[in-house]
Amino acid sequence: MAEAGKTEEKVFVKKYRKPAKKKVCAFCVAGEKTIDYKDVAKIKKYITEKGKILPRRQTGVCSYHQRELCTAIKRARNIALLPYVGD
Repeated sequence: MAEAGKTEEKVFVKKYRKPAKKKVCAFCVAGEKTIDYKDVAKIKKYITEKGKILPRRQTGVCSYHQRELCTAIKRARNIALLPYVGD
C-alpha cells in the first residue's frame, strides 16, 4: 500500500550554455566606410531567399553599416539589380 502523504520532489536541472562568441562587423574589419549598391555579390549575403533583409543580431554587422547596408539593398532593388521577393 502506497503512502498518501509522500509526494515526489521535482528537481529542476539548469542546462548551462557556453556564451556565444561575439560577432565582429565584416565591413569594419575590411575598413570599408561605405557599401556600394552595385556590388551585388556582397549584398546578397545579407538577404534571405525570400528577399528579406537580415537583422543585425544574425549578421553581426554594426549599426552604422547596417543602415548603410539597408540603403544599398533598397537602391539595388530599385534599379533591378536585386529582386524585391525571392522565388
